[in-house]
Amino acid sequence: MKKPFQYVKALLMLLFFFFSTIAFSQTTITGNITQMIDGTPLSGASVVEKGTSNGVITAEDGSFSITVSRLPATLEISYVGYSTQEVRVTNERPLTIALSTGSDLGGVTIVGSRFFNRTEVTSPLPIDNISARDLKATGQVTFDRMLNYTVPAFNSAQQTISDATAHFDPFDLRGLGPSRTLILVNGKRKNPSSLVYINDVPGKGEVGVDMKSIPAAAIERVEVLRDGASAQYGSDAIAGVVNIILKENTQDIDVNLFSGITSKGDGFQIGFNANAGFKVGENGFINVTTSYLNQEETQRANNPGKDDLFGVPANDPTFGPFLRQFPNLGMRVGQPNMKIGDVFFNGGFKVGENSEVYGLGGITTRQGKSYALYRTPYWIPTDYGLLTAPGQTYVGFQPTFETDILDNTFTAGIRGEKNNWKYDISNTLGSNLVDYTVSNSINLALAEQSPTRFKTGGYEFNHNVINFDLGRKFNRLTYFLGSEFRRENFVAKAGQQESYEGRGVQSFPGIQPSNEVDEFRNNIGVYTGLDVDFTEDFLIGGAVRYESYSDFGDNITWKLNGRYKFGGDRFTLRSSVSTGFRAPSLHQRYLSIIQTLVSGNTISNQGTFNNENPAIRSLQVPKLKEENSLNFTAGMAARPTRNFSLSLDYYRIKVDNRIVYSSSIFTDDPDTDVFKILERFQITSIKFFINAANTITQGVDFVANYRNMNLGAGRLNINLAANYNKNKLDGEIASTAPIRQAGIDIFDRKEQSRILTARPNDKVILGFDYTVGKLSAALNNTRFGEVTWQHDVDPKKDQTFSAKVITDLNVVFKFTNRLSFGFAVNNLLDVYPDVLDNKGDVVTDLGGRFRYPWEVNQFGFNGTTFTANLNVKF
Repeated sequence: MKKPFQYVKALLMLLFFFFSTIAFSQTTITGNITQMIDGTPLSGASVVEKGTSNGVITAEDGSFSITVSRLPATLEISYVGYSTQEVRVTNERPLTIALSTGSDLGGVTIVGSRFFNRTEVTSPLPIDNISARDLKATGQVTFDRMLNYTVPAFNSAQQTISDATAHFDPFDLRGLGPSRTLILVNGKRKNPSSLVYINDVPGKGEVGVDMKSIPAAAIERVEVLRDGASAQYGSDAIAGVVNIILKENTQDIDVNLFSGITSKGDGFQIGFNANAGFKVGENGFINVTTSYLNQEETQRANNPGKDDLFGVPANDPTFGPFLRQFPNLGMRVGQPNMKIGDVFFNGGFKVGENSEVYGLGGITTRQGKSYALYRTPYWIPTDYGLLTAPGQTYVGFQPTFETDILDNTFTAGIRGEKNNWKYDISNTLGSNLVDYTVSNSINLALAEQSPTRFKTGGYEFNHNVINFDLGRKFNRLTYFLGSEFRRENFVAKAGQQESYEGRGVQSFPGIQPSNEVDEFRNNIGVYTGLDVDFTEDFLIGGAVRYESYSDFGDNITWKLNGRYKFGGDRFTLRSSVSTGFRAPSLHQRYLSIIQTLVSGNTISNQGTFNNENPAIRSLQVPKLKEENSLNFTAGMAARPTRNFSLSLDYYRIKVDNRIVYSSSIFTDDPDTDVFKILERFQITSIKFFINAANTITQGVDFVANYRNMNLGAGRLNINLAANYNKNKLDGEIASTAPIRQAGIDIFDRKEQSRILTARPNDKVILGFDYTVGKLSAALNNTRFGEVTWQHDVDPKKDQTFSAKVITDLNVVFKFTNRLSFGFAVNNLLDVYPDVLDNKGDVVTDLGGRFRYPWEVNQFGFNGTTFTANLNVKF
């Protein structure tokens, strides 16, 4: 498989060691930042050497230490809600700087406003600004899980027994699936993964960015735009935009060591992350992050002691001894084994007075191992002596599913200002590769000649994105325009011959040569927009974008937004209306694969046929086209005092021609076209992608923060955030005449539930962060609303899993400004989802193999996890 960016690994390591050995003539300035009104220390204030990108953030006690190239130097000190202050420093004596209340009453945002930043309160769009401190306070160790416990509208949970999907964990915003949220890194489009989620999980049939490929230690903050933004950014930005801002710090070397384990003694994890920033001459910087995580599996399988799926009772005369030896039917259900390593960088160098050359990117490698269904001796009667040691009784076998994932993203560009025009020109390369291996398994067709380890193929996705953006202010008018060229490539590589011969290796038949793909497409987009401040308080803005794709045609989207401020910048009413679109991914157009399925005591092979296959055309399934959306949002934002802010926003998103992954299409009627296709390809069912559904999503977002409340000898921060979200179908599901003739539901109740009820309809987060002296503690409570699993045909067999509250505790003690120790207890009260009730349908829990829901999932089922960490700064 092609790995076009492998050579950059060596380059990054050379950069890291090179810059870590550079020595400059430097002077260190120390001091404290406080409130002018009462002398209270300000934590998180920005201290920047004027005219450079060299800056630091004050610690919890308001202290800072910044190294400058020489004296005298001018420092710029800023903090949300306070006037920015400049201080000229001529010697190394410690400073005490008091800031007064000013008009900057909200965190600065970039996403959605291009060059000209606005605050959370003054923006006409709903935006969350999440700091690295907020992410770290969750006690989670991966970025996707951190977001799950900080943004109510964002959902992601650990998957299990779902092939490669268990190694990616699909996410979504507002229940609209991973395909409809655009992910940016420093404002640049992040490549999606190479994997289509085709297993029975939320997000089934979709493609999203591999959020585990982004190391949390490299992140300065995250901006979440909770509004459609296709007119600004193009395809995918229907539910919103997540913009990840990388660190620029050029001072400390920050090293964090951590380890954890669940209360059941499994799921052991150990790892580290390190972040270091260096100045490059007088006008440049580079910030480098590296991290590693080794995560072991958890085991949460049920213990039925019998197998209703195959009709084997506990007292079976032949297999009773097996059931007594393996009451859990040999299953391993839980989080997978996983090793993650990455190197990321962010850098820039000022050229001339008003321009900067910049670069950013990183490489993430991940190896994972999860498990397929255990092959019991009454399912697979023999292993031909290949997996059972000589002299041992054959008791079945447990196939493993192993992944080797490589994700890259690299951006280089130049930005600046010329003749009052701000500009940004950049090129972004990105790729995601996954190779599959099945071990501890056999191919029955090969009998004694079968290997026990199989390379079953893999996938690759690449993109090359060129952006050119311009912006200028003309008094009360802000004008912006730009273009984007993107080239995409999707590759599917066949496995070794033994993996797909006959019916293929047990658990995951290899990708066949006939399913190999190497497809490309190009698209070009141009956009323009205008914001008009009719008065200091009243703003109206708009944008329009044209896109042309080489594989399906053209699209035009537009957006209008407005904002009115009251009381200066303390209260804002805002609203927007826009159209959006999502192009069908190359994965959805060209994916073909065979899967092994279990239904009752029947084992079958199911084929996914790509959208270009003549067999699909014979079923009158049309060529995939773009999804279209109409977004509306209205709300308010306020900062009544310098420490208290809140926002409330209503939204409605209508998506037409939504691409779905069909139900299993099968029939026993030999007179139907469906039956003829099944016979021709020797499979028992088929699936495919089709524009079949229209949906309406509406809900409310609420966010309230109170910062720096004096409480006893310390300071308290309180955060309350909530999302209520409802998805529903709009009209009938589109089908075709041959499928209707066969009496088949093209998108049945079970599949519908994955886009309607598989994610919580509501989530509430209440967090408390208290700091006193050297001790800080964060207590977060997250209420996950109920989810519902729907049976494919019988509503009486549906099951709703009740809402649950997860409590997390994170405590940190600072021995010095450079050494701290912390521990976190996630899921403090050891809460689990409701237990599965199969209601007479043995497929629901696969004959008792699963204790907890595996097709709908609120927060996983690991239970309580303990983590300790040691942080050292140099």
